[in-house]
Amino acid sequence: MNAATGPANDVAERLYRRRTLVNRLAIVLSCAAALFGLFFLAWILWTTISKGIGGINWALFTQITPPPMEEGGGLANAFFGSMIMCLLAILIGTPLGIAAGTWLAEYSGARRIGTVIRFVNDILLSAPSIVLGLFVYTLVVAQMGGGFSAFAGALALAFIVLPVVVRTTDEMLRLVPSQMREAALSLGIPQWKVIVQVLYRGASAGIVTGIILALARISGETAPLLFTAFGNQYWSADIGGPMASVPVVMNQFAASPYETWQTLAWSGALVLTVFVLLLSLAARAIILRNKISHD
Repeated sequence: MNAATGPANDVAERLYRRRTLVNRLAIVLSCAAALFGLFFLAWILWTTISKGIGGINWALFTQITPPPMEEGGGLANAFFGSMIMCLLAILIGTPLGIAAGTWLAEYSGARRIGTVIRFVNDILLSAPSIVLGLFVYTLVVAQMGGGFSAFAGALALAFIVLPVVVRTTDEMLRLVPSQMREAALSLGIPQWKVIVQVLYRGASAGIVTGIILALARISGETAPLLFTAFGNQYWSADIGGPMASVPVVMNQFAASPYETWQTLAWSGALVLTVFVLLLSLAARAIILRNKISHD
């Protein structure tokens, strides 16, 4: 017995030491990777703050973009244009996304068409934004002869919002317990009322979070707007014409030879970063509140 257990104990001890070494090595590599990512994130944030904080003033939000060789100016028209196009994109993409996600979760069942739609939606979700911008440019700006417009820009952004809302709605509705559906249907309530009055309430926090995250994503998109909304140096509220936006102005001003324009670009980047951060915190707060209420 002792002779047999001796080699077995040695094997077990060597195995334990090897696993301990591998575990420690994995922890070290994981921590190093996390620190590597955090280092560059902190570097980016510090660069944005240090270069953009000097241009944060009242004029940034009240004056329009300056013409070449002129001091001063702000990004009021760009902030307004970004707000209009993002709101339009949300208004276009959200209802369609919720409707499509509801159909996938409640009506598609195990049919193959549901799997195909989810696959296509995942492709659209990961598609480069510039491709969506070129698609809207070809369809709306070039072929329909509408020219560059804020509506075309909002439509391009809506194609980014749509798959996010579809995926979120689909997943959140499928997470609602089936007992809630069965209890409501057993009372003779029509299915559409069950969806609107029961399921949407149960999945509302997740759906709203998806909409907020979609808004955070489109607020910094540049490529789709270059081919659709194009830009406008002046204040414009006409969604049928070119309109300024913060990402496009940042793209133009950052590469300019004028120091004042570069400062405006960094200031716009800082404001946009803070806006996205606040949206992300709001999404986290909604998720946390929903989790606490369920617990």
